[in-house]
Amino acid sequence: MRRAGLLLLGAALACGGSPPPPLPPAPDPAPANAVTHRADGERLFDVVRTLSSPEYGGRRTGSEGGRLTRQWLVERFQAAGLKPVDADYLLPFEFTHYSVRGVFEKDRPFRTRFRDAANVAGTLDGRAPAARTIVVSAHYDHLGTPGGQLYPGADDNASGVAVLLEAARWFAADPPRHPMLFVAFDAEEMGLKGSEAFVDHPPLGRERIAIDVNFDMVSRNDRNEIYAAGPTRYPFLRPILDEVRQHSAVKIEYGHDRPGTGADDWTDQSDQGPFAEAGIPFLYFGVEDHADYHRPSDTADKIDPAFFTGVADMVLEALDRLDQTLPD
Repeated sequence: MRRAGLLLLGAALACGGSPPPPLPPAPDPAPANAVTHRADGERLFDVVRTLSSPEYGGRRTGSEGGRLTRQWLVERFQAAGLKPVDADYLLPFEFTHYSVRGVFEKDRPFRTRFRDAANVAGTLDGRAPAARTIVVSAHYDHLGTPGGQLYPGADDNASGVAVLLEAARWFAADPPRHPMLFVAFDAEEMGLKGSEAFVDHPPLGRERIAIDVNFDMVSRNDRNEIYAAGPTRYPFLRPILDEVRQHSAVKIEYGHDRPGTGADDWTDQSDQGPFAEAGIPFLYFGVEDHADYHRPSDTADKIDPAFFTGVADMVLEALDRLDQTLPD
């Protein structure tokens, strides 16, 4: 989503493109105080290439592409070693979406009832089972095929899903102290409906959630910068991230989280919003908008391999340090 209010789709651009550039060489050895996490760059790109391909049709909520995506996610959650929530990985919900037309024609609102939306969730037990749960999230939906043209959503937000899956694999192999709940949200692009449904009816009590760590657009930035939003509201996050900053390959900037700054405050512009509204701390990672945001040109070939893998490595370390630092 990344911007509150009405989003007018950009001019239609051609989707194609050349294959992504080769992955970067391995970085220099980490400093002695670094926690070594290595994300699998090929696996990250495979997720983005898959979900942004025509087969998944832009992943619009309620579409065949959206249903294919969530089934694909169930299979990936199973392969990563995540357990279902209760008996199923799917958390279904319903909502009514009001379109742009409804805003301008108030006497005849244009609305659609979505009865087949679903978040995808999987759990990992913690070494301290009584500890509160860390929710790790990213939305899997995108804009679909408006006007008959594919909006692939490679950065927004196949990239976040790729990092989510990488984190799930990492912590399944190296179990965390806190229980972790990995959630791929549906209907973010329609007003954060998936995360709203989750927070309204969580599979665990709200009081059992320690924090939501959310990813939305994490694979490209010309300045090698990614924003960490949340430390202004939750100062306990700053020293944790300061440690990660010391040896991150990408530059972590703080900001876009100050109340009263209007559109510059991203708190309510992605799926961390409903958590914050419910009084649950959040940490959000995302880049500032680029020229291909919400356009057909948001394709996998535009992704920067070094930046993307650097972000994934940084996120793994940040999650690990959160897990070690947060009280039970």
